[in-house]
Amino acid sequence: MTQAVILAGGKGTRLAERLNGRPKPLVDVNGTPLLELQVRTLAHHGIDDVVVLVNHAADQIQAFFEQSQFPSRVRLFDDGEPRGTAGALLACLNELDDQFIIVYGDTLFDIDIGHMLAAHEASGADATLLLHPNDHPADSDLVEIDASGRVQAFHGYPHPNGAELRNLVNAAFYIVEKKALLAWCDFPVPCDFAKDLFPAMVRAGAHIAGYVSFEYIKDLGTPKRLDKVERHLRLGVVQRASRQHLQKAVFLDRDGTLNVLRDYVRRPVDFELLPHAADAVRAFNNAEYRVVVVTNQPVLARGEASFGDLQRIHNRLESRLGDAGAYVDAIYFCPHHPDTGFAGEVPALKIVCNCRKPQPGMIHEAMTAMNIQAADSWMIGDSTADILAARRAKLRSVLVETGEAGGDGKFTAAPDFRFAHIGAAAHFIVHTYSLLVAAVHEWVLKIQPGDLVLIGGLARTGKSTIASVLKSELVARKLDAQVLSLDRWLLPAAERTEGVLGRYALEEAKKDLKDWLSGGAVNADLPSFDRMLRERGLSERMVLAQDTVVILEGVPALLADWRGERRIWRLHIEAAEAPRRVRVEADLIARRLADEQGAVQAYEQRQQDEAPSVVAARATADDVLDFDFIFPFDTP
Repeated sequence: MTQAVILAGGKGTRLAERLNGRPKPLVDVNGTPLLELQVRTLAHHGIDDVVVLVNHAADQIQAFFEQSQFPSRVRLFDDGEPRGTAGALLACLNELDDQFIIVYGDTLFDIDIGHMLAAHEASGADATLLLHPNDHPADSDLVEIDASGRVQAFHGYPHPNGAELRNLVNAAFYIVEKKALLAWCDFPVPCDFAKDLFPAMVRAGAHIAGYVSFEYIKDLGTPKRLDKVERHLRLGVVQRASRQHLQKAVFLDRDGTLNVLRDYVRRPVDFELLPHAADAVRAFNNAEYRVVVVTNQPVLARGEASFGDLQRIHNRLESRLGDAGAYVDAIYFCPHHPDTGFAGEVPALKIVCNCRKPQPGMIHEAMTAMNIQAADSWMIGDSTADILAARRAKLRSVLVETGEAGGDGKFTAAPDFRFAHIGAAAHFIVHTYSLLVAAVHEWVLKIQPGDLVLIGGLARTGKSTIASVLKSELVARKLDAQVLSLDRWLLPAAERTEGVLGRYALEEAKKDLKDWLSGGAVNADLPSFDRMLRERGLSERMVLAQDTVVILEGVPALLADWRGERRIWRLHIEAAEAPRRVRVEADLIARRLADEQGAVQAYEQRQQDEAPSVVAARATADDVLDFDFIFPFDTP
């Protein structure tokens, strides 16, 4: 098994108030010396041969190991004088194994070392550096890698004005082949790995690889950083971030979701973050979601942008997010495009593939690479391709009403949730969703396979949101559940008659669902309705098995007779009138169905021809649910 070398020669001047005369590697971290935490973490990952390079207060570190019991073989080497991180190791290189890990003595980490070692071996690199994004790349030392992961350059802070670099920070955790360092034993000292030796090796043609990871590693060289690390240990953040644990993620479409949709983004100057985007990503970071961008980029296949152009665009994305204290953990892109006939197109990329959304290839690749669990993860996008990709990957889906706003019309895939923009989606995912899960928990336990759940109430009370929460939690119970919005059976505007029932083809809905309502199954094309165009859209194949839980939601859900062979649960959703009115009018304006004055008039009309019958149906409900205490004022 690979050997580990801990660089433990630092004095810890900035941490002096917490050291009480001890050397920095022995700083107390929640009651345990840091060196002990490091050695035990290494042992947990199978590293049981540890070399500790000491200098300052070496006698205290020697005494610490003599008085402690560890499951590892630990040896100390005193280099006699300050030589820098690289100089100290080069001075004792002959005493080390052929391959070793380098650990800095002021870092706390929990990394899947076996996975990193496998990546190192597969690359054939002389050294592999752990790299990760952070929330302040503008004042960090950044590492540039190519598409294969090979390090191209090191960019020390401060960066030149206007520099837009990929947000990859050297985490100070390395796997090194001894033979690669033998020619550098006479390198001038003092010298540092990141600032001196590794850059020199890259310039000389050495193969230095970057291993990009979201896992936890932080230095605790100041009181503020130490406090943060201790808090993370107490809260379980350190352990949960290990790749050996299943991760939760938010997958994000790029154009129209994160940035302004302007035809295609072909140059960095064309890229502009949407309002709320950086705040949303930061909220996901803070909530311990892995943030993964998955984007179709046909500009590559069409020959309208090069891979280098795309990297510079993504550098701008990462720089702009970093300016706001946010970061993405990974970016996956599909370079393919199946259609030919473009001037300058790249034939090799004009193919049908499994990575172009709505195919879920990029999502599946990220889930495997990052050990992501679909059941705890989300997809946010602005197109039907994003929503269908989410469905195929078994993710909860959110459609944002920026960019395409679902109006591309390419696929019939209804989102689980819909919000005005990524900021509202983030607030819902991070803060609201768990509250709604708790609020409907009783019903999640009551509903059984094959039940029919009717969710009715006035417009904009949160019916579709509650229906999707119920479905998601039922699926978590291993039940098959489907949400069908009665809006599928809305009549085109020209065919409607007066009253709420005059707007829906409910008899058609009953006919479409007749076999299932009678205790059987349905495998048929069901209609869809385009809310923005107010007309029928493409039909969608729906499979309702005999034991599927069907959740029918819509304004008239409790007004129709759905009797058959199914047990029926009837839920009425209500909301305070003032915020509901605001939501109704805002929706009418957003869909360009009315101006401000017209929206007021339309609302008043609905109060007359819709509200009385819908409110009266409240008396037939098995339960009346009110979520005003959970939903923010402007929730759709």
